[in-house]
Amino acid sequence: LEKTENEFTITADRPRAQFGAWYELFVRSQSPALGRIGTFLDAAQRLTELKELGFDVVYLAPIHPIGLSHRKGKNNALTALPNEPGSPWAIGNESGGHQSVDPALGTLADFDALVEKARQLEMEIALDFAIQCSPDHPWVKEHPQWFYSRPDGSIKYAENPPKKYEDIYPIDFDTADKEGLWNALRGVINFWAGRGVKIFRVDNPHTKPLEFWRWLINDVKKERPETLFLAEAFTRPCMMQTLAKIGFSQSYTYFTWRNSAQELKEYFSELNAPPVTDYFRPNLFVNTLDILPPILQTGGRPAFILRLVLAATLSPTYGVYSGYELCENQAIPGTEEYEDSEKYEIKWRDWNAAGNIKEFIRQINLIRKENPALREPGGLHFLNCTNDQILVYSKRAADQNNTIIVAVNLDPHATQSGEVSIDPAALGLASQPEFNVRDLLTDARYRWSQKNFLSLNPTQQPAHIFLVEP
Repeated sequence: LEKTENEFTITADRPRAQFGAWYELFVRSQSPALGRIGTFLDAAQRLTELKELGFDVVYLAPIHPIGLSHRKGKNNALTALPNEPGSPWAIGNESGGHQSVDPALGTLADFDALVEKARQLEMEIALDFAIQCSPDHPWVKEHPQWFYSRPDGSIKYAENPPKKYEDIYPIDFDTADKEGLWNALRGVINFWAGRGVKIFRVDNPHTKPLEFWRWLINDVKKERPETLFLAEAFTRPCMMQTLAKIGFSQSYTYFTWRNSAQELKEYFSELNAPPVTDYFRPNLFVNTLDILPPILQTGGRPAFILRLVLAATLSPTYGVYSGYELCENQAIPGTEEYEDSEKYEIKWRDWNAAGNIKEFIRQINLIRKENPALREPGGLHFLNCTNDQILVYSKRAADQNNTIIVAVNLDPHATQSGEVSIDPAALGLASQPEFNVRDLLTDARYRWSQKNFLSLNPTQQPAHIFLVEP
């Protein structure tokens, strides 16, 4: 090895940092009984179904007490009705703050039972870590110096123009009591880690100091190296990558807004090449509670299927927000915001409603688990197709004993056809001008060569996932 004077830091995370299927939900919407708020025990009951669908991580929206002051109503209304639950991101009231649970959801013992049920099912519970408070949070009275003040001494609420969050106070990291604030936030992570939580989804980390995250993540991992942090950082690429370099285990990505073949090729060629692959692990969320992209609003059931296939096969880690399996696609016109958003109200769903794609999700997650090529980063190679509405790519395992070819119709409205060019050598088949492939979605077998015709009907079969057979 060549000698160097430089020092390098290597972080070795456990396998879940690399591979997993995430499911995002609100505990309060898990009740099977119409009109009753869901509890931790209800969520524990749902874990069995989510396990059957192949999910590995269940990420909970904030579970803490919710503020009453300036509580938001349905669809972000400025005034909440007496029976409206408010946004869980307005954290804290007289019942406690970041180290407490909303009494309506149950007790800490009930939460422990949820974590234990997940462990028994070989799943994990991930918690939201949002560094903000409602005006009723205990910290507001105990540590007013941790917040931004107006000239009249009142505390500023959060703003992200044109959006205003009157129910939330942001934290001032320039406080003179930096040590007290940092230790309190570390205490939040350690409290939940002590209750068996090993994964935290961090809300907007790019708006907080980088030195804080470097300190917090390193400090937590000294005692709990199994802890993983997902950065919800929809921001500039440089910042997203810097967060990964200083210790975040995974990151959200721009996948949600990449739809054309050219956009997907350019973006995933970047994510699958050094130096990005050395430190950045993408978690491809198809949708989130804040983001219902236009293709899902207008593309119907085929759009939900094709985007799921892309997310689940372009990255070892992907996620969906609750209701995706029901193809929920109603948005506030002209926005990417869900109409009647679950952020401000409780939902009751029929999880077996007609048109659901639960069986397809189960099948996709099973295919991922059975094929090393889809569990590993890298190994991605885009193939040429004469129709730019069809994206075709291969994924090859590092040991080269497992090769997958994926073809997706990017048009959810019409059948698309085209000819795909294959370089057998790129698939490790230099001596085989012809080879067999088996569609893992239908079990149909085909004989392929250097030129192959594809036709994909979005309402019947918008995608193929081929296993290259020996």
